[in-house]
Amino acid sequence: MNQPRHFLSSVPGAKPVLCALVLLLSGQGLAQEQEQALWLQNPWTGSTKLIRVTAPDTSLWNGARVMDYEQALGLETAPPLALLTIESLGLRVPVYNGTDESTLDRGLGRIRGMARMDEQGHLGISGHRDGFFRALKDLKVGDQILLESTTQTETFVVEDFRIVDKNDASVLREPQDYQLTLVTCYPFYHVGNAPQRYIVSARPVRDAR
Repeated sequence: MNQPRHFLSSVPGAKPVLCALVLLLSGQGLAQEQEQALWLQNPWTGSTKLIRVTAPDTSLWNGARVMDYEQALGLETAPPLALLTIESLGLRVPVYNGTDESTLDRGLGRIRGMARMDEQGHLGISGHRDGFFRALKDLKVGDQILLESTTQTETFVVEDFRIVDKNDASVLREPQDYQLTLVTCYPFYHVGNAPQRYIVSARPVRDAR
């Protein structure tokens, strides 16, 4: 008995189209598997928000930092405060509260003593130069930084960069108007304890010069 054929089997070029469709759907499924749900939480207000994140691109990272990151994922910790995104760098990273070593192994950290999330003040965020923040080497003036918290998404625009001595914390004590400062060690590929700090200053789009 002749087996019934799918109607597409008689269409010229249908088989390559079907194969491409299968590969496309498989790729979409793989991308979805790499995504994971993550709760943001504001510890001062109790508000929460569910977001989705993907595994970071670690191609620029130091090998030891990759291992530290993987180990840190197995530790119990408070939920992140926010999600920082820099589209021009392909960077999307959870921001936690504090800058201790285990916190910075798994994401970025809000610098304690500076503004809280959603506060109209000077917010400082720190990250490792051989991990998430190595990508800052390619950041440019005018690039945008998105900061998504439990209640809002604020867009900042990069205004300038500075390199300071590792003991110079004056940039973190600048006037308390609404601004975002990113901090990482410098030089980016220095072996051993880095002698300097790389500072990125950004302001909300509505206030940018």
